[in-house]
Amino acid sequence: MARTQADRRLAADGAVTSIPTPPPGLAAGECDLASRWVGGTVVAASDESFGEKEHLLDPVPCNSQPGRYGPRGELVDGWETRRRRGGPGEDWAVVRLGVQGVVTVVDVDTTSFIGNHPVTCRIEATGCEGYPGPGTLLGRAVRWETLVPDREIGANAHHLLRVADDRCWTHVRLVIAPDGGVGRLRVYGRALPDPRKFDGVSVDLASRAAGGLVVASSDDFYGSAQVLNRPDQARNMGEGWETRRRRDLGNDWVLICLGYVGSVARLVFDTSFYRYNASEAVAATGSSTSDETGDWALLLARTKLQPDTVHDLKAEPAPAVRFVRVDAYPDGGISRIRVVGRVDPVARADAGRRWWNALPEQQAEEVLAAAGVPAAGTAALVGDRPVALEGPAPEPLTALLDGPDQ
Repeated sequence: MARTQADRRLAADGAVTSIPTPPPGLAAGECDLASRWVGGTVVAASDESFGEKEHLLDPVPCNSQPGRYGPRGELVDGWETRRRRGGPGEDWAVVRLGVQGVVTVVDVDTTSFIGNHPVTCRIEATGCEGYPGPGTLLGRAVRWETLVPDREIGANAHHLLRVADDRCWTHVRLVIAPDGGVGRLRVYGRALPDPRKFDGVSVDLASRAAGGLVVASSDDFYGSAQVLNRPDQARNMGEGWETRRRRDLGNDWVLICLGYVGSVARLVFDTSFYRYNASEAVAATGSSTSDETGDWALLLARTKLQPDTVHDLKAEPAPAVRFVRVDAYPDGGISRIRVVGRVDPVARADAGRRWWNALPEQQAEEVLAAAGVPAAGTAALVGDRPVALEGPAPEPLTALLDGPDQ
């Protein structure tokens, strides 16, 4: 069982580090799509007079300390707008998800906001190609869909809002009324990244940005294994996976589900900041299934590690795999693990079709326009979804859905 991370302090800047606790009932394979750790950002907000919008996606839980003041009033650890005068109205904040995906639960966290919390909130979403700025996102051409209608919310509490919509989104908008403060916003769901980004290149198949997940580990005593596949770099020893000291002859391990079935070319083991407690050695195997009796193939024989070092190691030739197990000997710490390889063609076709079927209409139209499909045929192709997961794709969509090699 993991020790509470809030009791540990960052050596670099003295701030408290903590891994957010997922809400109860979150399904396997779901993560925070808006996390700063995967590239989420707050693009714009209607107002941030008392608390900056960027606080909403801070990975560390809300930690306001009453009694501290600045030029604008009490310092808050959250997004807070001015008091509304002159009649009813709303405030809003637009968030670009770090990973496009299907949203299942939104946590609107008003921790520490008492007497200055909103009365209601609403969650909206849209899907857009590229990287639109505030001017585009707030323009009339962008269609925002309501995921969660207006709900009453209270002070100093987590509000878990369930979403029943199978489409995938690139942006969400939190709307509060009439004004007030929200400490954190978590947007949980199933990552469904754009598969075109992985065509013809090697990628980190284990990364959260590719939909990878850490599904099990032997021990999380000092640091959770959930951080191992974050696409960022650890800032200190508190942001890696560290197990307790073993007093037996066994070893620790972690099991990673790759975002896509793929052929592994290289394995990267980063022991940064672990100077006296890094794992001594690692080995890795891969399989198409997580079953212990499955077709596990050797990816890396037992290899000695150095402290505080990024090890970029060539993988053994093996069939395409979905799961990678890393054995760490005998215990210790690892900051990050990268599983670099190419997406299997069959997996690419399956991912392309699932992604296409889940796109909101507006983004599907933009995708077709970017692919050079004549405007006259766009409505029919978008309306004919879902396409079958097997069999030939509609002729104009073959390269888009199944990959350029098909």
